[in-house]
Amino acid sequence: MADFILAVDQSTQGTKLLLLRFDGSIAARLDRAHAQIVDERGWVEHNPEEIWQNLKTLVREMLEKEHLTGEEIAAIGISNQRETALAWNRATGAPVGNAIVWQCARGRAICERLAKDHAAYIQQVTGLPLSPYFSAAKLAWLLENVEEVHELAKSGDLALGTMDSYIIHRLTGGEVYATDASNASRTQLFDIEKLAWSAKISALFGIAARALPEVRASDASFGMTDVDGILKRKVPIHACLGDSHAALFGQGCLSPGQAKATYGTGSSVMMQTGARLVRSQKGLVTSLAWLMEGEAHYVLEGNINYTGAAVTWLKDSLGLVASAAETEVLARCANPADESVFVPAFTGLGAPYWQSEARGVFTGLSRTTGRAEMVRAVLDAIAFQIADIASLMQEEAGESLPVLRVDGGPTKNAYLMQMQADLLDCPVEASEAEELSALGAGFAAGIAVGFYHKEEIFAQVKRRAFSPAMEAERRGKLLAGWKKAVAQVLWAATH
Repeated sequence: MADFILAVDQSTQGTKLLLLRFDGSIAARLDRAHAQIVDERGWVEHNPEEIWQNLKTLVREMLEKEHLTGEEIAAIGISNQRETALAWNRATGAPVGNAIVWQCARGRAICERLAKDHAAYIQQVTGLPLSPYFSAAKLAWLLENVEEVHELAKSGDLALGTMDSYIIHRLTGGEVYATDASNASRTQLFDIEKLAWSAKISALFGIAARALPEVRASDASFGMTDVDGILKRKVPIHACLGDSHAALFGQGCLSPGQAKATYGTGSSVMMQTGARLVRSQKGLVTSLAWLMEGEAHYVLEGNINYTGAAVTWLKDSLGLVASAAETEVLARCANPADESVFVPAFTGLGAPYWQSEARGVFTGLSRTTGRAEMVRAVLDAIAFQIADIASLMQEEAGESLPVLRVDGGPTKNAYLMQMQADLLDCPVEASEAEELSALGAGFAAGIAVGFYHKEEIFAQVKRRAFSPAMEAERRGKLLAGWKKAVAQVLWAATH
């Protein structure tokens, strides 16, 4: 009998591999980073072949480290960075150039071209405001600007998709070309009511239906794999979810009104709305949470471009801290009277503003502003952005937020978590495991093959609780300062 679930999280910064036991605990974890390719235009790319080779290396190292052959694995679950888009040769599996990362806004002109006549229709069908953030404009850019992509489209050998469909295609030796409903719902090509690709919207972006992957349920079979001969026997890939959806599932947010925030390079805030499709009027988006057990569940979501990445910028570009852990100490030392605010709009603002021309600013600087105050402002910006979205979600869904469940590396920062609870004025529960995307995919795969019982597995996730402790007057002053700074950024972007 198999003893483990293998969970893969192919994220923005790298690839994680978890080996999960019967009780959902982590038996082993391995990580491998890949290059962040950023040019002078601010275009952001990843090398898909590097990511594929990294995954194989991780699997090989995991087997060696744990003295396994692969026969002990019951199933594989996959979570992945969403919206990142790429093209590859369907016949050979070879990628055509690099993947365009979700942060990259090079499809802006394509969106501007469609905006006047089609923006409202696209949002109505897909639940997503027309934006270069999503995959459709990135795929259209590849078709319009890369000759080999254009030629493959003419020959019928073109594959266009997100990172999950590429990985599945490689894992199955080209036998399966598929994505799941959660990832499809983030491409801006998917009809979220009909649960199918929109032929009309695909045509607007110049994308032929035959180039897109088959859409399957999130807990469906995605084929068998021996990971290019590394495993002794083939095992089923039996779950696939976008990373934020996987984290929502891993957090056990299975009922309407439950919400989570994933803090990563960027952040995703999601509120589960069940079978009810709630259309936002104020800058949030509607997506599928997942399609499982034959039922579609929806979410309201807000996406933030720069959260953890802003801390990386502090460390790598400014040299203000030597490590992310140092930010907590400095934030606690900062002058409480300092009023500096940071808006991390390096490549535009995401939800709920959707202003791709916006650029980052420090504002409110004074003679009291020093290193500690600037570091604190960067951490506070993360909490402000999450609070913006969580407040709107409660308003639009008509659901009060009893607690926000959070995950990701930055949640280790106790200063940040307390600030988050204070700004939201509700408890924040931080998962002790930071790998919720991988855990969620692993749980989904394990449930699908009978390895886990759905009623039991979510109780295994342990959390640290932070209760709000800030006075209302102080909270109101901080939020007003943030809103003022954002207004300045938005004004500058449009004038």
